[in-house]
Amino acid sequence: MMRTFYPQAQATREFYLPVGQPHQLWVAEYGNPNGLPVVFLHGGPGSGCEDYHPRFFDPERYRIILFDQRGAGRSKPHASTENNTTPDLIADIEQLRVELNIDQWVVFGGSWGSTLALAYAEQYPEKVMGLVLRGVFLCRKRDIQWFYQDGASAIFPDYWQDYESFIPAAERGDMVSAYHQRLSGDDPEQQLEAAKRWSIWEGRTSTLRPKDTVIDHFGDAHTALSLARIECHYFMHDSYLEPDQLLRDADCLADIPGAIVHGRYDVVCPVEQAYALHQRWTKAELIIAPNSGHSATEDEMVDALIRSTDRLADELT
Repeated sequence: MMRTFYPQAQATREFYLPVGQPHQLWVAEYGNPNGLPVVFLHGGPGSGCEDYHPRFFDPERYRIILFDQRGAGRSKPHASTENNTTPDLIADIEQLRVELNIDQWVVFGGSWGSTLALAYAEQYPEKVMGLVLRGVFLCRKRDIQWFYQDGASAIFPDYWQDYESFIPAAERGDMVSAYHQRLSGDDPEQQLEAAKRWSIWEGRTSTLRPKDTVIDHFGDAHTALSLARIECHYFMHDSYLEPDQLLRDADCLADIPGAIVHGRYDVVCPVEQAYALHQRWTKAELIIAPNSGHSATEDEMVDALIRSTDRLADELT
């Protein structure tokens, strides 16, 4: 029988954590305050946490910690790219762990959240009890090129046209740079239109079958602005990672148990990325969901992720 989400729970605690100026991170805890601690890393960068995110974990067994990364969701200031880099986010995760007086925790991340989870775990392997990764995103140049320039466009040419047509033909040789110019410009109307085009392209391609709730989330003005501005800012700077850094340093994960869950038909982050990671992190279980795309909300993905968090709780407690 397919596993479904745990019941919706109320936060046991919410607060803002001041980090590097000018940022304050929204933080919330759910579940059992004495349970196995797990930190949830959302995607994007820039998308923010959603109401269903705590529901991947058994609230009786887990102490569930969510936070919105710099510029995302309910964190302040919204959509800010100032002092917003991968090393900054890694430092924020570690600051949060210390703030919550947690010695070690499980790290759960999907899409960009998997990127950040890997970067954090490779820097602080002694602090990570286990990893659950979904829709692995290695953030290599080829991965950005595939989704934002030439690759996924061949699978969704109609959706690509809506994304591409916003940019004049003369600038389409570098779509990330062209969008960055408009997303960081002074015209708020152009910023928002660019943000929606960028974000809806991702939302439309994230599921194997069209799912209005996913597209609506990506099309929401608040979400789209932070997602597009921060993603584009990161991708213009190679995501503040060294070339092939996450695979190069994967030996640091050798003693960490976990799971890699990836949709067979993931067009946003093709499954080759998960497979390449598994070759370097063999202790992890690789689960390829045969009828799924990129989104964490597809039935198979929910089932596989919840089974993975349950198994990890069994193993670690």
